[in-house]
Amino acid sequence: PAALPPAPLGFTDVNLNSRNTYEVSRRRSAPEHLPHGGTAPAEPAPPPQEPAERARHRVGIAGAGSSFAEFFTRNFFTKRTKELKPAVQSAPGWKLFGKVPPRENLPKDSKIIQQEYEARTGRMYKPPPPSARRKNIEFEPLSTTALILEDRPANLPAKSVEEALRHRQEYDEMVAEAKKREIKEAHKRKKIMRERFKQEENIASAMVIWVNEILPNWEGMRATRRVRELWWQGLPPSVRGKVWSLAVGNELNITPELYEIFLSRAKERWKSFSETSSENDTEDAGASVADREASLELIKLDISRTFPSLYIFQKGGPYHDLLHSVLGAYTCYRPDVGYVQGMSFIAAVLILNLEEADAFIAFANLLNKPCQLAFFRVDHSMMLKYFAAFEVFFEENLPKLFLHFKSYSLTPDIYLIDWIFTLYSKSLPLDLACRVWDVFCRDGEEFLFRTGLGILRLYEDILLQMDFIHIAQFLTKLPEDITSEKLFSCIAAIQMQNSSKKWAQVFASLMKDNKEGDKNHSPAPKS
Repeated sequence: PAALPPAPLGFTDVNLNSRNTYEVSRRRSAPEHLPHGGTAPAEPAPPPQEPAERARHRVGIAGAGSSFAEFFTRNFFTKRTKELKPAVQSAPGWKLFGKVPPRENLPKDSKIIQQEYEARTGRMYKPPPPSARRKNIEFEPLSTTALILEDRPANLPAKSVEEALRHRQEYDEMVAEAKKREIKEAHKRKKIMRERFKQEENIASAMVIWVNEILPNWEGMRATRRVRELWWQGLPPSVRGKVWSLAVGNELNITPELYEIFLSRAKERWKSFSETSSENDTEDAGASVADREASLELIKLDISRTFPSLYIFQKGGPYHDLLHSVLGAYTCYRPDVGYVQGMSFIAAVLILNLEEADAFIAFANLLNKPCQLAFFRVDHSMMLKYFAAFEVFFEENLPKLFLHFKSYSLTPDIYLIDWIFTLYSKSLPLDLACRVWDVFCRDGEEFLFRTGLGILRLYEDILLQMDFIHIAQFLTKLPEDITSEKLFSCIAAIQMQNSSKKWAQVFASLMKDNKEGDKNHSPAPKS
């Protein structure tokens, strides 16, 4: 057959498994691709098992006789990618600007990696005999910890005896440390479980006492020493809501029917706000309607931020509409107070422990207490008296920390307002906040300020090392690992007595001094 002339210089075939185009052209022009005569044969029939070689010869011929348009319109890379054989592993692959064909990203088998290694180095890898491997292994490691004991690959220097012994010692130390940690964690888990079982037993026994003895004779037993001691230990969750309702009382004489009336008014208001324009509302009722509308918008915003980790009060949660109803009804019931940020946390805690109507009744009566009413109506003069009374017992119980706070002019309002507004339900873990509520229902507003002093006592050593900014940040967001045992032991150590005066007497004297001061500074009557 007539010999074909050599392929002219031009576009060369790009093999996806070659390093670059130069290597491909060099291989195509290599002597082993030509017969002994030095000329290329006229396209002999290639063997069926080598489709890639046949495609290379055809591309070379097409490059000689075809136009540029024909060359570029061929489905070049797609066709070549499909025709590639995974067995061709002589080169690591063709890369252009960091892009790799998708098939090369597949994980490689260990045999393929070994074949690549042998093709590059020309040496055959011989695995070590079984006797050279580790013996007497108690378990196969599930992590990379035990890789330190493995022999190095054959292409790397072997370990010396000293190095192997050192690695064995390091591995034994790591295993011993891991076992020690595991044993310590197991003991910790067992201790937590024992405490939990003990707590559950105490709750079960206390529940029987509350249900069978105390609640049926509430008025006669609530003030006894036995009940007060049992109360201090925390109320069983099954009777907590009932005890709270009885302790808070219902001085406002609110009935479930009255709640339904104010709830329907709230729903009508929501509907009217969504249907009518704000201009018409302003014409009808003036600024008060704008204030109520702002309250309703604030309720929507605050509900989504109430106990976000529980996911039960957010939109779509099981208690979202319930919380919205209680807060909306209260804004209609007490338009003079309206809605204030922090109320959503109080209402949410009550909803978790009471039925809807009972939660509203307890909520309205709780916010009608003097301390809560002063804070939620933002009565500055009353709030200052509460802060002054708090500082009296602060100085009495924690003199060093009191002076430290004074040196930075850090006043109680910086941290107390958030605690009092939410009754600690935002600042403390929910289960611990409920226990604070238990004793608050027993002792009244005094216990709120006693709890604040207990928190300061618990973290006194840390706070003494901080400056103004860090103290304010720390008290605004308390540590999440605070436990009821530690906190209540610190609360118990706080003495709410100053110069034989209790909280109520100190607060009453502050109120009296304030009234006398107002009289002395009042203007003289005109003649």
